[in-house]
Amino acid sequence: MPPPDNLHHEQRKQLEARLNAVEAAQAQKESGDSHRAMAQGYRFVGEVVGGVFLGAAAGWLFDHFTGAAPLGLIVGLFGGAGFSIFVAVKTAARTTKQAVEDAGPLPSVPDDDED
Repeated sequence: MPPPDNLHHEQRKQLEARLNAVEAAQAQKESGDSHRAMAQGYRFVGEVVGGVFLGAAAGWLFDHFTGAAPLGLIVGLFGGAGFSIFVAVKTAARTTKQAVEDAGPLPSVPDDDED
């Protein structure tokens, strides 16, 4: 391969165009939207898993102090799972509402119905 200084003008232009295309693709991959979406996904998983663990821990503590061995843990697991699903659905609805508001109104489409 010849040294970069000996490349012809057209070859340089082609290389610069390819480099710009690669840089643009990389910038698109690293956009803030993808990072925000990933953060929301991790938050969603954390809410679900955390709710189940918190419910199980509360149930275990109830069992430990009252002696109602499996009842508290079972109720805690189901209660934590139900609460975490409720919170996750509420968060998803809020996120969807925010995304719709950010997108703005949909463009109007002419009516194609022929009567």
